[in-house]
Amino acid sequence: MALPDWTVYLLCIASICGGFYICRYPKCSRKSAWKNSPIGKLMARTEKPLFWIAYSLYTRTKLGYIFHKRQMKKARERYPTGHSRTQPTIINGIKIIPVPILLDNYSYVVIDTASNSAVVVDPADPQPVQACLEEEGAALQAVLCTHKHWDHSGGNRALKRRYSSCRVYGNAMDNIPGLTHPLSDKDTIDFGTRLHFKAFFTPGHTVGHMIYLLDGRVIGGPSSLFSGDLVFLSGCGRMFEGNASTMLSSLDTVGSLNDETLLWPGHEYAEDNLLFAAEVEPCNVVREQKLQWVQQQRSQRLCTCPSTLAEEKQYNPFLRSHSHDLQGALGLEQKQDEDWTSYRARVLEELRRRKDIFKDR
Repeated sequence: MALPDWTVYLLCIASICGGFYICRYPKCSRKSAWKNSPIGKLMARTEKPLFWIAYSLYTRTKLGYIFHKRQMKKARERYPTGHSRTQPTIINGIKIIPVPILLDNYSYVVIDTASNSAVVVDPADPQPVQACLEEEGAALQAVLCTHKHWDHSGGNRALKRRYSSCRVYGNAMDNIPGLTHPLSDKDTIDFGTRLHFKAFFTPGHTVGHMIYLLDGRVIGGPSSLFSGDLVFLSGCGRMFEGNASTMLSSLDTVGSLNDETLLWPGHEYAEDNLLFAAEVEPCNVVREQKLQWVQQQRSQRLCTCPSTLAEEKQYNPFLRSHSHDLQGALGLEQKQDEDWTSYRARVLEELRRRKDIFKDR
């Protein structure tokens, strides 16, 4: 989840008498109207406290789900067939189908075609996910939920009601809707003989964020990483519930995986992320080549995933905090009494700060 419109909807705090209310500016003038409004100016002076009020409303109250339902309705109207055109990837009988939902999210339907057993990752909108399952004739066994944000978990309960034997997996530290099977770091989950997943605890974006690795060795192909909002093509998620050191440890978990691993992120952020990467590493040839390919894809509304971790390690700045070239481009140097990990966390923090500014321009 990027810094979303719910900050506009939920951060509108009622005037002198106090209380909270939700408001909406017209889309065309929302940004300028918000910045020039009294509430916007108040937020500029007290941004962090007000943001956390809005964030708490979004994640801990029914207001968040109400907003999510509104976003689902708007997205279905704007993109009746989804925000992007996708194609399934088939690896020795395992079919991975990206399902475009909301304005830029992806859910993933993973099917063992031999048994028609299916697992779904982050079904924020149950309607297109269920349509995909029915079209494929697949029986849903489980939901793998990366984290609690409604744009990843909003359809959990609906699918659980529709498929009575469906289990919902995730970390108990996140308040995941419909959770039935809490997971810890490095827990394994098997569905039949061919769908073998390992869960990794990767806090930072949220306190209980998890990622899921589909083991490719079982099927004689590359593994697949469903990364939620931890890692995107050339990007990483905001650190809503963790600091840079926590996020760095989680990103290092990704960096330790096999280079051939396919990356399936939770959002279609590729073009914006690569444009930012061009600012911090303008001479990165691999990044420039990837950007050209992504822009060609997006001009046709084509999905840009998966990438591979080998690629990401070459152009994703958030996986390159160890790079001396990147550190130099950021104008950072290791302090005399600073250990290497702390220094890399400082590099990551500066990268995320610059990306937040870049996103808001």
